[in-house]
Amino acid sequence: MGNPLLLFWWRLVRQEDDRPPARTSRLLASAASGTEASAPVFLVLRRMRAPLIVLIVIFAVSVLGLTLVPGEDAAGRPYRMGFFDAFYVMSYTATTIGFGELPHPFTPSQRMWVTVSIFLSVIGWAYAIGSLLALLQDRAFRAALALQHVTRKVGRLGEPFLLLAGYGRAGELLAHALDRLGRRFVVLDRAPERIDDLELDSFHADVPALAGDARDPGHLAVAGLGSPSCEAVVALADDDEANLTVVMAAALLRPDLPVIARATSPAMAERMRAFGDPTVINPFDRYGDHLCLALRAPATYQLLTWFEGGPGAGLPARGRPPGGGRWVVCGYGRLGRSLAADLRTQGLAVTVVDPAPGAADEDLVVGDGVDPDVLARAGLATAVGFVAGTDNDATNLSLVAAARRGNPGLFVGARQNRSPSAPLFAAMGVDALLVPTEVVAREVYAQLATPLLWRFLREMPREGDAWAAQLIERLTDVCGRHLQALWTVPLTAQAAPALTGWLAAGGARLGDLLRNPEDRDRPLHALVLLVLRDGSATLAPGPGFVLAPGDELLLAGWAAARRALATTLAVDAVREYVVTGHRVPAGWVWRRLSRDARPDPRTSPDRSGVPR
Repeated sequence: MGNPLLLFWWRLVRQEDDRPPARTSRLLASAASGTEASAPVFLVLRRMRAPLIVLIVIFAVSVLGLTLVPGEDAAGRPYRMGFFDAFYVMSYTATTIGFGELPHPFTPSQRMWVTVSIFLSVIGWAYAIGSLLALLQDRAFRAALALQHVTRKVGRLGEPFLLLAGYGRAGELLAHALDRLGRRFVVLDRAPERIDDLELDSFHADVPALAGDARDPGHLAVAGLGSPSCEAVVALADDDEANLTVVMAAALLRPDLPVIARATSPAMAERMRAFGDPTVINPFDRYGDHLCLALRAPATYQLLTWFEGGPGAGLPARGRPPGGGRWVVCGYGRLGRSLAADLRTQGLAVTVVDPAPGAADEDLVVGDGVDPDVLARAGLATAVGFVAGTDNDATNLSLVAAARRGNPGLFVGARQNRSPSAPLFAAMGVDALLVPTEVVAREVYAQLATPLLWRFLREMPREGDAWAAQLIERLTDVCGRHLQALWTVPLTAQAAPALTGWLAAGGARLGDLLRNPEDRDRPLHALVLLVLRDGSATLAPGPGFVLAPGDELLLAGWAAARRALATTLAVDAVREYVVTGHRVPAGWVWRRLSRDARPDPRTSPDRSGVPR
């Protein structure tokens, strides 16, 4: 850690093992805030010490000389300038204001001394200004200012925020998705150019961003790890070791925080799971799982990718996966090994093509996959699927082209490593494209957007492909072919005060709740995806589902439907209308007037027209 004071406070915090976590986090936050706030002051004092001393010496010598050089008053009598007058004259002279010769015209001796003082002050100011400009360009000073700036911005965040360590492509996609949801976050990345890009990007809210190494716990503390408003930590750095360090720091310093981390190898994932219970996302494992899901349940995979795209995402096309047969996988790296294992668990035969003869596999063809002879030995002509999984985009595109030339009917998957290559892969028309950064960003978004959405995505494949196809039809009828808003509704006394009595009665049906408050004969453009009750989930319940107090609902639909439902939850009169069809006055005045306007049963006529 570069700052010795921060290191001192860090060690002090580490020695307080008996402190409760909340108190430790507050101490960590205050220590980091105090030391980083004072760092620019220390740098200024250290770097500007010599220029300031030179200026002070020049000023003092000039003032002393003016008091010693004799002068004359208006009557020609000898006059010596006092220290205050000399200081005043040197103040407007050295600052180039130049009021003139005060309080009396100077003698030649005085003018000679003032001339010398002018040149000395110019030299002193030039030295000081040059030192100041050099300090402003100094990397350490700019880093200290950035630390101070981020510390203040994080300290002013009164709402919950996420600590995002790593702002690569995955971090950028996740940041924009969180910004659309109105979630606040703080970014930490070691590349200053990425932080500059973030500053120039368009976000709805100000994003505190720090250019620092996520492996430094001090930088994590400055970015808000010790803040009570920090609600989760997301480690998306390009380096697995950096992500492991973030997981360790969060587990040791803030064990109460949920942690989501990216890992590209099973060994690193196991090392992360040794610290607490972090959610580890391996994009290569996820791609294998998604590919297997697309092969056995295309409608379920279509629904999964639609929801992972977030609000505004269009409904993806439903694939037509091949049946049983041989698959050819080019590249036996991290993706190739994981994918081959996943496909074999589905009972599929897999042939691996790799130029390295040392790759250990039971069915391996050594050679370059672009070579037609190598693909022929791998059985491409009779294969049903092909995956180009190397870490080079040009190689993967060449492999896809060569495979389709040898077998046009293949189901093709490919790995895209760099975002600039996206137009090329889109033009190639790959059936199952892996973009590791997008896989990570979408899954993190699904977990952070709402916990109920993550629960829905995990349990959805168990319902079957026919159920998923039916749900897609219901969603398109309600929302269209673009996913609209996703939100949760807890049926508690605080969140739904108008439903308390209705829910307690035991006859609260879901279909009645989703009626339009303007016209109860028309349903809202919203669909309940999941109902969570006492830890058990019910997916896509029907209109006759009976609600109970304490249920949590996950809904998808139009923003207008969300506002209308909020009115039903809060206003008793609206709830009465959508449930029974009776319009009840909402305000106290209208209720009083309607009660006064009712006929008196003692004086109202009976059916024969005679008053009672």
